[in-house]
Amino acid sequence: MLVAVPLFDRFTSLDAVGAYEVLSFLPDVEVVFVAAERGPVRDVRGWLAMTAGATFDEVESCDLLLVPGGPGTRVLLEENPLLDWIRRMDATSEWTASVCTGSLLLGAAGLLTGLKATTHWASAELLESLGASYTTDRVVFQGKVVTAAGVSAGIDMALALVARLTDELTARAVQLGIEYDPQPPFDSGSPLTATSEIRARFRELAAQRARAS
Repeated sequence: MLVAVPLFDRFTSLDAVGAYEVLSFLPDVEVVFVAAERGPVRDVRGWLAMTAGATFDEVESCDLLLVPGGPGTRVLLEENPLLDWIRRMDATSEWTASVCTGSLLLGAAGLLTGLKATTHWASAELLESLGASYTTDRVVFQGKVVTAAGVSAGIDMALALVARLTDELTARAVQLGIEYDPQPPFDSGSPLTATSEIRARFRELAAQRARAS
């Protein structure tokens, strides 16, 4: 099974790595990180780089397409080689998935029109402008298209995919292997539980990070 993960400047590292860690437990799996050029691609802060081992031209198909998000998605919503490649992968993939604002790229590629989908809560309106119907669900399955909410939700999505690709016992075993037993210190991990003050503070932090990038 070939899992293809596109990388682009200013992606969010956990979007890619969280799901990758889960999916790497699948038997007979191969994961390839793909970009416009081979070599390092830097995340949103520029401190962490992941290595693309193949270019868009070199990967002609995959079984599972996994699209991460990040601030870098915003400049990729107009026609560009990444959107073309996403469409090509989706044409024959068994599964097409996104984490966080990776769903914006699926929407920009025309793959979410008329479908329910999720994304980072702060990008809900933008997602709907790209043809999807936003839902606050953490993981959304619509046929072969799977979208996950913000960042950490990619782990949940990947575990749900493992259950469908193998069985629930295997997915539970992988969950144990990564000791995924969330016990957050605060009940503010969702816009449904976070106060307006918390949401405003997040936006301040995000703006500060963007200026520092």
